[in-house]
This record gives sequence, structure tokens and C-alpha cells, in this order.
Amino acid sequence: MLRLSKKADYALIAMNHLARRQGGAAASTSARDIAERYDIPLELMAKVLQRLVRTGLLVSTQGTRGGYTLSRSSGSISVADVIQAIDGPFTVTACSTDKHDCEQYSKCSVRGPLWQIRERIVAALDSVSLSEMAADSEPPATEFAVVRRVGMTVSAGLGSRQGQP
Repeated sequence: MLRLSKKADYALIAMNHLARRQGGAAASTSARDIAERYDIPLELMAKVLQRLVRTGLLVSTQGTRGGYTLSRSSGSISVADVIQAIDGPFTVTACSTDKHDCEQYSKCSVRGPLWQIRERIVAALDSVSLSEMAADSEPPATEFAVVRRVGMTVSAGLGSRQGQP
């Protein structure tokens, strides 16, 4: 079964969060803000974000208004870029790397088809940008203030509903 590592999953969550904020007045976000919003251990989120900085996908700024921002537009960063920054090159078999350390390498009859599958997976992940992912994702739930007025309930962000207690 193909599966993302927990770190890659957290990296995608963080990058998606930053992509939704990109261009806004508060585009820079701290590791603590992201970790708390998504219930991710702070130490792990900090390590993931630092790796994304080292691979050039994020920029880190120190200071009171510091934090993390995307290094370039969210439309130019793919899901594949994020996953490979955390987990390294995609592999589906032991021979998916240049090492060829599989004993069956010279006799393998499925190596070619498996490499084609790997390439298709990479192409699919490479075809989805952070901006697309951010546009398709719903913003995290937030608490709404409810105000009661004579037979009408108004919830911030949800509009009004008449006749509800």
C-alpha cells in the first residue's frame, strides 16, 4: 500500500495553511500557530517546517512578526515537491532508486511496469499545486458568536436563520 509518512502529511497540512494565507496581511505564520490549529506536536511541526526551509519551499523570518511563508507562489509548488522535500524521492520498490541493490535486478520481469507506475504516481502528485489544494480545501472550523434577537438567530459567517430559538 502506498502511504504518506506522518511528516509528509504534516508538511502538506502546513503548506496548505500557508497557501491559503499567501498574499494576505498575515501571510507569515509561526510553527506554534500551525501546530495548535491542527493539533500537531509543536516539536514535530517545527522540524517539518525547518526541513521545508532547508529545501527552499519556505522562508523563515525571525522576530516578533516573524514566522514561515511560502518561498514562491502556491501555484508553482506541487504536492510532489512537498512530499519529496520531506521523504526524498518516491520509491515503490527496492529498485526504484539508482542503487539497484535488489538481488533480482538483472532478472526482474516487473521492474519496467513498476517504474512506469511510479512515474504515473509522481506525475499525478506533480500535477496538483498548493493553490489548487488550498482552493479545494475547506477552512478549518472556527467558533462562531451567536446573537439572539427577537425570534432570529444570527451566526457570524453563516447568515441569518429566522424562526430558530
